[in-house]
This record gives sequence, structure tokens and C-alpha cells, in this order.
Amino acid sequence: MKLSGFKWLLLSILVIGGIWAGWKELKAQGADLLPIKYVRIEGIFQYISKDDIKQALLKQVMTGFLNANMQAIRKELLVLPWIAQVKVKRVWPDTIEVKVYEQYPVVRWGDIGLLNEHGDLFIPDNLTRFDKLPLLTGPTGTEKKLMAVMKTLQASLVSQALELLEFNVNERRAWTLQLSNGLELKLGQKEPLQKFNRFLVTLPISGQKQITAMAKVDLRYPNGYAVTWKQGQKK
Repeated sequence: MKLSGFKWLLLSILVIGGIWAGWKELKAQGADLLPIKYVRIEGIFQYISKDDIKQALLKQVMTGFLNANMQAIRKELLVLPWIAQVKVKRVWPDTIEVKVYEQYPVVRWGDIGLLNEHGDLFIPDNLTRFDKLPLLTGPTGTEKKLMAVMKTLQASLVSQALELLEFNVNERRAWTLQLSNGLELKLGQKEPLQKFNRFLVTLPISGQKQITAMAKVDLRYPNGYAVTWKQGQKK
């Protein structure tokens, strides 16, 4: 019995060894034996073309079906600024399937790039076509945090029929907001969100006519704020 078991074990090792040797031989023959005939690209494309993706894939798909490196293909595509996520897989016997998820720009980050809905920075060409997006500026590395704050500010302003165009945080962490009606809010460094909320509470009292007449509101005071009126406008 022991001998018979040993024979089966030996036979199993030989079979596995044969399969492994065959697989290595197939991979060694590469593109000649099993070339990649098709690259299937799926996704919704608004800012990037399939030609850009094909160009990035060109070198990676010349190695053959078995030798193609899925991780290398993914990394090659993620270099393209408009690609947020990529899924790559082999489809037997001659196809590589690529699913591309494009970046969705939400705000401009200074004059260097864009932020997606998660606050991730990406830097595409031709930023001028996104001039209508809200502008967010702040210290390097604060993109995600400030993006979350900006969403809160936007939601609060929408409830008051106002729109946020710019949110600036300088190196001293002082906040300044610019609204679509031209109104500038200076919130300073100390408890800027609390000051912002305090200002919102007074809006129903001020009335829409007075709000429209305001040029600047300085909220850097502990218990109130100062208003600068537009030229020719009165309280």
C-alpha cells in the first residue's frame, strides 16, 4: 500500500511538472504562439479619447496573450491624467479587456489642476475650458480636507439661494469666500466656519435687497461683522 501511494505521488509530481514545463514553454514562445488579436476598451469618455488609450497600450500588448502583464497595463493607463481607475483582464484566447473610469472634475485647484469628487488632484492639459468650475485654493496637501469643507459651504449657501464661486485658504489658514453675486466674505483664521454660520443666520433679517448691495463682509470680529457697500448703494 505504501509503495502504491508513493507511485501515485510520483505520478502527480510528474504531471504537475509537465504542466508547469508546458506553461513555461508557451510563455517563452510569447506573441508568436498566442498573439493578442483584440483589445476591448469599455467606458464613458468625455475628456479622453480611445486613441489616447490605444497609444498608451501599444507596447504592452505586443508581448502576446500569455506574456501580457495586466498590472503593467493598468499602471501605463493610470499615468494618463484623465483616467481615475482601470480594470484589466485576459479573455481567452486572444483578447485583452480594459475598463476605464474617467475622472469627474468638480472644482479647480488653484491654477495648476482639478479636483475630482473625492478631492483627488489631477493635472490635465488645457485647464482654461474649466473656468466655469468653482475655484479652490489652499496649502499643498490640504486638497481633500478643503474639498470636504467646500461642499459644506456650498450646501449652506444654496439653502439661502446663494452660490459659492471661490474658496481661498492662504498659508496662514485665513479663509476668504467669493460668491456669484460678487459678495466677498472675509472669515479669517479663528473659527471661520462658526463665523460663516453666524453670518447665514442674519441673512433673513438683512433681506435679499441688502445682500445684493453688499460688496464685502468682514467677519473677523468676535461678535459681529463690518459691511462694505457697493458704490452707489445704501443700506
